[in-house]
Amino acid sequence: MSRIRIIPCIDMIGGKVVKGRRFGDVKEVGDVKSLAKRYSETLADEIVFYDITASQEGRSTDLTVLADIGSCITVPFSIGGGISSIADIKRCLDVGASKVSINSAAIKDPGFIRKASDEFGSKRIVVGVDVKQKKMETWNVYLKGGTLDTGMSVTEWVKKATSLGAGEFIINSIDGDGMKNGYDVSLFKEVKKATNLPVIASGGAGTFEDFYHIIVAAGVDGVLAASVFHYGEISITDLKKYLMQRGVDVLGA
Repeated sequence: MSRIRIIPCIDMIGGKVVKGRRFGDVKEVGDVKSLAKRYSETLADEIVFYDITASQEGRSTDLTVLADIGSCITVPFSIGGGISSIADIKRCLDVGASKVSINSAAIKDPGFIRKASDEFGSKRIVVGVDVKQKKMETWNVYLKGGTLDTGMSVTEWVKKATSLGAGEFIINSIDGDGMKNGYDVSLFKEVKKATNLPVIASGGAGTFEDFYHIIVAAGVDGVLAASVFHYGEISITDLKKYLMQRGVDVLGA
């Protein structure tokens, strides 16, 4: 297993940090740069910035607030939301992003993964996948902020995206988003079986134990969270200490 990455996620609307539950009930929770700086200073391994309404609104990622984010933080960061062309990816990399996360555009045109990977290298191409449970041990991929069921299972899509040149996956559990009831271990076990690429678990973190359990039980390569970090319920520094004490090999500790 690779060394585990701890990744705070900053969802943005109009340049402000927001957070919701199950992709709804969104509230403003802070300032992008100040929050990113805090995470950089408290040993985050990387930061993910999502423009969460870009795809629904049919526009490219709003990079206004991220144009000089590299001067505020010292850790790698990735950008997602509304990325649908090679030009979009280049814009994100030009402001300092080490990776981009593509989601809706890749589902609509799977060949976009191959084009992006060929142009920039697979390590820069993260495929984000939003999923909901349909029945026991089955999860489907959703679009449009979790409102449109593609009819495709998460394992089917992960296998296809792997074959097309994806570099890693961020799997967002819509059912767990903001609920703080723990990560869906069964979901991430299935995803790990479907690919040999790194898998980042997102959706459900509420306690130190939740992070430990998903790492050990599902074998994920990183854990992404927002609410518990944004509201100061868990600090990344303390989380890394906790995981190390329980024998987890954490990156950058």
